[in-house]
Amino acid sequence: MQKPEDKLVTPASLAVDAVLVIIFFIYMYSVVSTHVPSKDHRMILFFGASCAACLTLVFWLALQMFRVVVKVQRAESRGPS
Repeated sequence: MQKPEDKLVTPASLAVDAVLVIIFFIYMYSVVSTHVPSKDHRMILFFGASCAACLTLVFWLALQMFRVVVKVQRAESRGPS
């Protein structure tokens, strides 16, 4: 008999990831926008959001890799079934 395969993505994990990514984007934008060397509000908004988006995508990728590693470690600690 085959053992049921664990789902890697659930609606709860998607919701948690979405909240974390949005919070991280807002935080990174608030940090990065102060370093844009411009007086024009549109340029500050554009370059701050562009940089925060890149950093947020890296954060999302790291979050997904962390989730997979934790799932594999938990599966290995349970031992063969």
